[in-house]
Amino acid sequence: MKRILLAAALIISLAGAAAAETTATLGNVHLCCKACVNGVTKAVGKVSGVTATCDMKAGTVQLSAADAAAVQKAVDAIVAAGYFGTSDGAVVVKDNSGAKDAKISSLKVSGVHLCCGKCVSAVDDAVKGVKGVSAHTAEKGSESFTVTGDFNAKELFAALHKAGFAGKAGK
Repeated sequence: MKRILLAAALIISLAGAAAAETTATLGNVHLCCKACVNGVTKAVGKVSGVTATCDMKAGTVQLSAADAAAVQKAVDAIVAAGYFGTSDGAVVVKDNSGAKDAKISSLKVSGVHLCCGKCVSAVDDAVKGVKGVSAHTAEKGSESFTVTGDFNAKELFAALHKAGFAGKAGK
């Protein structure tokens, strides 16, 4: 009888653990329009078992999955799709830009989500806020753009991240 009770308790505790869901919220994600929301949803859709709920007005993405590893993969997919945000601590939002902490005169930036004029305007504001930047070539729908001036590459990506964007540093 003790074994039956022990087995029942074990099954119940395992069932409860299996039902536990991991959630994480990303804040300050650039979500200015439906296309931005669709971009995040598409990126998360590539990760099995994860659901995303975007709040365009708040600039947040709530992620839910059966385990933390799946939620982390979803965050990584969001960053790879050109978005960035701040974590509530449940996951790590990684800077995968490859930007070096050095002054440069020109940098090709790729992978930033630029679906509309509002995205371009937000990138423009972020880039122009970086000390030493003189110009950029970001346009709606661009897969890459060039930033010129006398600026620090790491500071450029810090500004893009603060504006809710991610990308990669080129040459």
